[in-house]
Amino acid sequence: MKKVSKNIALLSLLSLGSFAFAQKVVDKELKTKKDQSLIVKSDNTEQEVKKKAAAEEKAKLPKPYDSKADARKDIESLLAKAKKENKNIMIQAGGNWCIWCLRFNQYVQTTPELKELVDKNYLYYHLNYSPDNKNEETFAKYGNPGDKFGYPVFIVLDKNGEMLHIQQSDVLEEGKGYSLEKVKEFFQKWATKS
Repeated sequence: MKKVSKNIALLSLLSLGSFAFAQKVVDKELKTKKDQSLIVKSDNTEQEVKKKAAAEEKAKLPKPYDSKADARKDIESLLAKAKKENKNIMIQAGGNWCIWCLRFNQYVQTTPELKELVDKNYLYYHLNYSPDNKNEETFAKYGNPGDKFGYPVFIVLDKNGEMLHIQQSDVLEEGKGYSLEKVKEFFQKWATKS
C-alpha cells in the first residue's frame, strides 16, 4: 500500500509540476502577445504621428499641379517657346497629393542656385497625375514612367519635343528632402548646351 501511495503522490507532484510548467508557458505566451500588442499599438501611434506631420507639411506647401490643365496643349505651347528660347523642357510629373512632389517643387523654388539653373536652362512644367486627371495620353507618350518609378518622376525633352531622359527622383533624395549636389548635377547634365 505504501508503494501505491508513493506512486500516487509522485504522480500528483508530476501533475502539479506539469501544471505549473504549463501555466508558465501560457503566462509567457500571454506576455509575449501583450508585448506584441503594445509594439503594434506603438507602431500604429508612430505611423499616425508621421501621417499627421506629413499632412500638416503638405498643407503648407504650394500646390503647383493643375488637375484641370490640358497637358498635351500645354506641352505643345512650351515646345514653341522652347524653340524660340533654345531651352529644354523639364517635366515634373506627379500631383498635389504627393508630398515628395511638393517638397521637390519647394526645394527648387526656394534654393536660389537651383532656381537660377532651372530658369536659365529649362521651361518647367508640372504634369498632373491624379484621380481627377490622369493625363493618360500624355503619360503613354513618354512610356508611363510613373508606373515604373513612382512620383515625382522627371521627363526631359529637347526643344523639338524629343525625349532625352527619364529621371526617377529617389536617387536625388537625402533624408526627408533632396541633395543639393545630386539635384544640381541632374539639372546641369540635361541643360541645353549653348
